[in-house]
Amino acid sequence: MPQELRHASLEAYPESLLFFRSEAVNANTEYLPHSHPWGQIICVKSGIFVLDVAQQRFLTPSGFALWIPPNIAHSSHNHKPTWFRSININQCQMMPQQACLLSLSAISHAIIDSFFNRKLKVPQSPEDLRLCQVLIDQLLSEPWQHTYLPSSQDKYLAPILKALERNPADNSTLAQWADKVYTTERTLARRCQTELGLSFSQWRQRLRFLYSVSLLEQGKTVQNIAFDVGYSSVSAFITMFKQIAGVTPDYYRHNASAVNMRKNTS
Repeated sequence: MPQELRHASLEAYPESLLFFRSEAVNANTEYLPHSHPWGQIICVKSGIFVLDVAQQRFLTPSGFALWIPPNIAHSSHNHKPTWFRSININQCQMMPQQACLLSLSAISHAIIDSFFNRKLKVPQSPEDLRLCQVLIDQLLSEPWQHTYLPSSQDKYLAPILKALERNPADNSTLAQWADKVYTTERTLARRCQTELGLSFSQWRQRLRFLYSVSLLEQGKTVQNIAFDVGYSSVSAFITMFKQIAGVTPDYYRHNASAVNMRKNTS
Protein backbone atom coordinates (compact mmCIF):
# COMPACT_ATOMS: atom_id res chain seq x y z
CA MET A 1 0.00 0.00 0.00
CA PRO A 2 1.38 3.46 -0.86
CA GLN A 3 2.66 5.47 2.06
CA GLU A 4 1.12 8.87 2.75
CA LEU A 5 3.66 11.54 3.71
CA ARG A 6 2.48 14.49 5.74
CA HIS A 7 3.96 17.71 7.02
CA ALA A 8 2.61 18.46 10.48
CA SER A 9 0.47 21.55 10.79
CA LEU A 10 2.49 24.38 12.31
CA GLU A 11 -0.55 26.62 12.71
CA ALA A 12 0.05 28.61 15.88
CA TYR A 13 -1.89 30.89 18.23
CA PRO A 14 0.94 32.59 20.15
CA GLU A 15 -1.44 34.88 22.07
CA SER A 16 -3.40 31.96 23.51
CA LEU A 17 -2.43 29.91 26.56
CA LEU A 18 -3.65 26.75 24.80
CA PHE A 19 -4.89 25.83 21.34
CA PHE A 20 -6.48 22.62 20.12
CA ARG A 21 -6.45 20.43 17.01
CA SER A 22 -8.04 17.12 16.07
CA GLU A 23 -6.81 14.85 13.31
CA ALA A 24 -7.56 11.42 11.85
CA VAL A 25 -4.91 9.72 9.73
CA ASN A 26 -5.12 6.85 7.30
CA ALA A 27 -3.11 3.66 7.50
CA ASN A 28 0.56 3.91 6.42
CA THR A 29 0.79 7.62 7.17
CA GLU A 30 4.13 9.18 8.03
CA TYR A 31 4.67 12.59 9.61
CA LEU A 32 8.08 13.88 8.62
CA PRO A 33 10.47 15.08 11.36
CA HIS A 34 9.53 18.50 12.71
CA SER A 35 9.51 20.62 15.86
CA HIS A 36 7.66 23.68 17.13
CA PRO A 37 8.13 26.29 19.84
CA TRP A 38 5.09 25.15 21.84
CA GLY A 39 4.64 22.03 23.93
CA GLN A 40 2.19 19.43 22.70
CA ILE A 41 0.04 16.76 24.27
CA ILE A 42 -1.14 14.07 21.85
CA CYS A 43 -4.35 12.46 23.17
CA VAL A 44 -4.98 9.21 21.31
CA LYS A 45 -8.67 8.51 20.80
CA SER A 46 -8.42 5.32 18.71
CA GLY A 47 -5.66 3.11 17.44
CA ILE A 48 -2.06 3.13 18.67
CA PHE A 49 -0.04 6.23 17.80
CA VAL A 50 3.65 5.56 17.17
CA LEU A 51 6.01 8.50 17.58
CA ASP A 52 9.77 8.88 17.51
CA VAL A 53 10.78 11.65 19.88
CA ALA A 54 14.44 12.54 20.41
CA GLN A 55 15.53 9.09 19.14
CA GLN A 56 13.12 7.29 21.45
CA ARG A 57 10.06 5.36 20.23
CA PHE A 58 6.74 5.75 22.03
CA LEU A 59 3.72 3.49 21.59
CA THR A 60 0.69 5.44 22.77
CA PRO A 61 -2.57 3.47 22.89
CA SER A 62 -6.07 4.86 23.07
CA GLY A 63 -6.80 6.49 26.42
CA PHE A 64 -3.22 7.65 26.98
CA ALA A 65 -1.50 10.90 26.03
CA LEU A 66 2.05 11.74 24.99
CA TRP A 67 3.76 14.94 26.12
CA ILE A 68 6.27 16.46 23.68
CA PRO A 69 8.28 19.43 25.07
CA PRO A 70 8.88 22.55 22.93
CA ASN A 71 11.58 22.49 20.24
CA ILE A 72 12.01 18.71 20.38
CA ALA A 73 12.16 17.03 16.97
CA HIS A 74 9.62 14.25 16.49
CA SER A 75 8.08 12.17 13.72
CA SER A 76 5.68 9.27 13.34
CA HIS A 77 4.82 6.38 11.07
CA ASN A 78 1.49 4.70 11.77
CA HIS A 79 0.63 1.47 9.98
CA LYS A 80 -3.03 1.57 11.03
CA PRO A 81 -5.71 4.29 11.08
CA THR A 82 -5.39 6.55 14.10
CA TRP A 83 -7.41 9.40 15.55
CA PHE A 84 -5.81 11.86 17.94
CA ARG A 85 -6.29 15.27 19.49
CA SER A 86 -3.49 17.69 20.26
CA ILE A 87 -3.48 20.18 23.11
CA ASN A 88 -0.79 22.75 22.36
CA ILE A 89 0.62 24.78 25.23
CA ASN A 90 2.47 28.07 24.82
CA GLN A 91 3.44 28.46 28.47
CA CYS A 92 4.73 25.10 29.68
CA GLN A 93 7.83 25.83 31.76
CA MET A 94 6.52 23.64 34.60
CA MET A 95 5.85 20.60 32.41
CA PRO A 96 8.40 17.73 32.17
CA GLN A 97 11.52 18.59 30.20
CA GLN A 98 11.49 15.25 28.38
CA ALA A 99 8.87 13.37 26.37
CA CYS A 100 6.71 11.05 28.45
CA LEU A 101 3.35 9.30 28.58
CA LEU A 102 0.55 10.75 30.69
CA SER A 103 -2.45 8.90 32.08
CA LEU A 104 -5.09 11.63 32.03
CA SER A 105 -7.61 12.04 34.82
CA ALA A 106 -11.36 12.21 34.35
CA ILE A 107 -11.20 15.97 34.97
CA SER A 108 -8.61 16.46 32.21
CA HIS A 109 -10.65 14.38 29.78
CA ALA A 110 -13.81 16.34 30.61
CA ILE A 111 -12.15 19.72 30.00
CA ILE A 112 -10.58 18.56 26.74
CA ASP A 113 -13.89 17.09 25.57
CA SER A 114 -15.63 20.38 26.37
CA PHE A 115 -13.38 22.33 23.99
CA PHE A 116 -13.61 19.80 21.18
CA ASN A 117 -17.36 19.30 21.55
CA ARG A 118 -17.76 23.07 21.15
CA LYS A 119 -15.33 23.02 18.19
CA LEU A 120 -13.08 25.64 19.77
CA LYS A 121 -9.47 26.00 18.66
CA VAL A 122 -8.69 28.57 21.35
CA PRO A 123 -10.48 29.71 24.54
CA GLN A 124 -13.15 32.28 23.76
CA SER A 125 -14.21 33.57 27.18
CA PRO A 126 -12.89 34.19 30.70
CA GLU A 127 -14.58 30.92 31.71
CA ASP A 128 -12.65 29.11 28.99
CA LEU A 129 -9.40 30.63 30.21
CA ARG A 130 -10.11 29.40 33.72
CA LEU A 131 -10.79 25.92 32.34
CA CYS A 132 -7.44 26.05 30.54
CA GLN A 133 -5.66 26.92 33.75
CA VAL A 134 -7.41 24.08 35.59
CA LEU A 135 -6.37 21.73 32.78
CA ILE A 136 -2.73 22.80 33.09
CA ASP A 137 -2.90 22.33 36.87
CA GLN A 138 -4.29 18.84 36.30
CA LEU A 139 -1.63 18.00 33.75
CA LEU A 140 1.10 19.00 36.18
CA SER A 141 -0.25 16.49 38.69
CA GLU A 142 -0.86 13.60 36.26
CA PRO A 143 1.27 10.45 36.69
CA TRP A 144 3.77 10.09 33.88
CA GLN A 145 6.07 7.36 32.61
CA HIS A 146 8.83 7.07 30.04
CA THR A 147 7.14 4.53 27.79
CA TYR A 148 4.00 2.39 27.64
CA LEU A 149 5.85 -0.91 27.33
CA PRO A 150 9.36 -0.45 28.78
CA SER A 151 12.21 -2.81 27.98
CA SER A 152 15.33 -3.82 29.87
CA GLN A 153 18.77 -5.24 29.20
CA ASP A 154 18.91 -6.72 32.70
CA LYS A 155 20.45 -10.20 32.56
CA TYR A 156 17.42 -11.72 34.33
CA LEU A 157 14.61 -9.70 32.78
CA ALA A 158 15.75 -9.41 29.16
CA PRO A 159 15.29 -13.10 28.22
CA ILE A 160 11.89 -13.18 29.96
CA LEU A 161 10.58 -10.09 28.20
CA LYS A 162 11.80 -11.34 24.82
CA ALA A 163 10.17 -14.73 25.38
CA LEU A 164 6.85 -13.09 26.29
CA GLU A 165 7.00 -10.79 23.28
CA ARG A 166 7.33 -13.91 21.12
CA ASN A 167 4.51 -15.66 22.98
CA PRO A 168 2.18 -13.36 24.96
CA ALA A 169 -0.02 -16.36 25.83
CA ASP A 170 2.68 -17.83 28.09
CA ASN A 171 1.10 -17.93 31.55
CA SER A 172 4.23 -18.92 33.47
CA THR A 173 4.25 -17.35 36.93
CA LEU A 174 7.01 -15.07 38.14
CA ALA A 175 8.26 -17.91 40.34
CA GLN A 176 8.44 -20.23 37.31
CA TRP A 177 10.35 -17.63 35.31
CA ALA A 178 12.72 -17.18 38.24
CA ASP A 179 13.55 -20.89 38.09
CA LYS A 180 14.19 -20.64 34.33
CA VAL A 181 16.71 -17.80 34.70
CA TYR A 182 18.25 -19.16 37.92
CA THR A 183 17.24 -16.48 40.39
CA THR A 184 14.52 -15.91 42.97
CA GLU A 185 10.98 -14.62 42.56
CA ARG A 186 11.77 -11.79 44.98
CA THR A 187 14.77 -10.70 42.92
CA LEU A 188 12.71 -10.69 39.72
CA ALA A 189 9.92 -8.69 41.35
CA ARG A 190 12.44 -6.11 42.54
CA ARG A 191 14.11 -5.92 39.10
CA CYS A 192 10.69 -5.36 37.46
CA GLN A 193 10.01 -2.35 39.65
CA THR A 194 13.49 -0.83 39.31
CA GLU A 195 14.03 -1.60 35.60
CA LEU A 196 10.48 -1.30 34.23
CA GLY A 197 8.66 0.82 36.79
CA LEU A 198 5.89 -1.78 36.70
CA SER A 199 5.07 -5.07 38.33
CA PHE A 200 5.49 -8.20 36.25
CA SER A 201 1.72 -8.64 35.90
CA GLN A 202 1.25 -5.01 34.82
CA TRP A 203 3.95 -5.35 32.14
CA ARG A 204 2.47 -8.58 30.79
CA GLN A 205 -1.03 -7.05 30.75
CA ARG A 206 0.22 -4.12 28.67
CA LEU A 207 1.99 -6.49 26.27
CA ARG A 208 -1.22 -8.50 25.84
CA PHE A 209 -3.23 -5.36 25.25
CA LEU A 210 -0.91 -4.16 22.48
CA TYR A 211 -0.86 -7.62 20.94
CA SER A 212 -4.65 -7.88 21.09
CA VAL A 213 -5.06 -4.51 19.34
CA SER A 214 -2.94 -5.83 16.49
CA LEU A 215 -5.10 -8.98 16.27
CA LEU A 216 -8.29 -6.91 16.32
CA GLU A 217 -7.00 -4.93 13.37
CA GLN A 218 -6.36 -8.25 11.56
CA GLY A 219 -10.04 -9.14 11.94
CA LYS A 220 -9.74 -12.00 14.44
CA THR A 221 -12.70 -12.75 16.69
CA VAL A 222 -12.63 -11.55 20.30
CA GLN A 223 -12.83 -15.16 21.49
CA ASN A 224 -9.81 -16.24 19.47
CA ILE A 225 -7.85 -13.16 20.54
CA ALA A 226 -8.59 -13.85 24.21
CA PHE A 227 -7.06 -17.32 23.93
CA ASP A 228 -4.20 -16.12 21.71
CA VAL A 229 -3.04 -13.69 24.40
CA GLY A 230 -3.34 -16.15 27.28
CA TYR A 231 -6.78 -15.64 28.81
CA SER A 232 -8.82 -18.68 29.78
CA SER A 233 -12.12 -16.81 29.42
CA VAL A 234 -13.40 -14.16 27.05
CA SER A 235 -14.94 -12.16 29.91
CA ALA A 236 -11.57 -11.82 31.68
CA PHE A 237 -10.01 -10.59 28.45
CA ILE A 238 -12.80 -8.05 27.87
CA THR A 239 -12.44 -6.80 31.46
CA MET A 240 -8.69 -6.26 30.95
CA PHE A 241 -9.26 -4.50 27.63
CA LYS A 242 -11.88 -2.16 29.08
CA GLN A 243 -9.62 -1.27 32.02
CA ILE A 244 -6.93 -0.06 29.61
CA ALA A 245 -8.85 1.25 26.59
CA GLY A 246 -12.07 2.31 28.33
CA VAL A 247 -14.17 0.43 25.75
CA THR A 248 -14.84 -3.17 24.75
CA PRO A 249 -12.70 -4.85 22.06
CA ASP A 250 -15.62 -4.83 19.61
CA TYR A 251 -16.21 -1.12 20.16
CA TYR A 252 -12.49 -0.44 19.80
CA ARG A 253 -12.42 -2.34 16.51
CA HIS A 254 -15.38 -0.32 15.19
CA ASN A 255 -13.74 2.89 16.40
CA ALA A 256 -10.54 2.17 14.49
CA SER A 257 -12.34 1.24 11.29
CA ALA A 258 -14.47 4.38 11.44
CA VAL A 259 -11.64 6.77 12.27
CA ASN A 260 -11.78 8.56 8.93
CA MET A 261 -15.50 9.28 9.38
CA ARG A 262 -14.58 11.54 12.30
CA LYS A 263 -12.47 13.93 10.28
CA ASN A 264 -15.34 16.31 9.73
CA THR A 265 -17.12 15.69 13.04
CA SER A 266 -14.41 16.36 15.65
